[in-house]
Amino acid sequence: MSVSYRLERSSSRLISQAEINVQTAPQEINALPSCSNTNKKYPYAYVSDNESNFMFHAEQMRPEDFPFAVQLANTIDWNMAEVDFAFMLELEPNGCFVLFDEEERIGIATCVSYGTTGWFGNLAVKEGHRKAGAGTALVKHALEYLKGKRVETIGLYAYNHLMGFYEKLSFKPHDDFLVLNGKPSTSTPQGTSIKSRKQDIPALIDLDRRCFGWERKKLLKPILLDKTNVSCLSTYNGEIEGFAAAKIYDVMAEIGPVICNQKHPDVAVDLLRTMLYSLRNLNTYVYVPAEAKPLLTTLLNSGLKEKFHVKRMFLGSVSTQSCVYLPESLERG
Repeated sequence: MSVSYRLERSSSRLISQAEINVQTAPQEINALPSCSNTNKKYPYAYVSDNESNFMFHAEQMRPEDFPFAVQLANTIDWNMAEVDFAFMLELEPNGCFVLFDEEERIGIATCVSYGTTGWFGNLAVKEGHRKAGAGTALVKHALEYLKGKRVETIGLYAYNHLMGFYEKLSFKPHDDFLVLNGKPSTSTPQGTSIKSRKQDIPALIDLDRRCFGWERKKLLKPILLDKTNVSCLSTYNGEIEGFAAAKIYDVMAEIGPVICNQKHPDVAVDLLRTMLYSLRNLNTYVYVPAEAKPLLTTLLNSGLKEKFHVKRMFLGSVSTQSCVYLPESLERG
């Protein structure tokens, strides 16, 4: 269905000729069409205090958008490459978006769905278009997409200065995470962790599912199968109690996920030490809950240093997490 919009200046309202419901936020009005056809361009109209009009539309990200996405992401020091966006597109082909102001690319957003849980990841807008409703348009577009996939709970990691922005979109603060970075320097681990094998993957995915209640097979399987990456597991009485993985990109690495039965937190420390030893002398990133003191101590003792904090936030009900956990990444949860 084609939807057209007109602005009624006298009442500062947006009226949809298709009589679509309008959601109102402070100083801006946004109309959200249905996402039943995700190949469409969806128009977003905004009215600000000075009655300036901004017309945006979002389109699915395509490979030809990758150079713009990388350039924009790296203006805010995300250190991303085209392969990162290619992986996101592989995971969620219809969940990566580019925002346009007429024909100009001005922003990007990514999200991914895991059954009834979704994750909102990257959000970046060109500097000249910030504070004009572009970021809000992208977030709402992604949320509508996820809701169209019957997602009930959506999570994200937010920089502290953006918490208020997401709270206006009904996200609630949950817990704090620290972003650590550095080249690990650690001795040979003395624990019992062993390298994971291809035949272990179904059991590792099942452990992850039992931890969160999320279905993350599409995320975990390619990471665990990639021979460039490293992964290990730990068993107790013949049962897998935890596993850890790290993605390796040339001279860089990113630890995650680390999943472990919460009854044996010492196993998580052992898994983490094994990862750090495997990644020694690589520029390594890892994301750790502020309350996970044994893991945090292990990471700091290995030479990694705190870069900044982020807040994990959720829209919708949050299920109890029954494990020790380090995220796979900030953009995918």
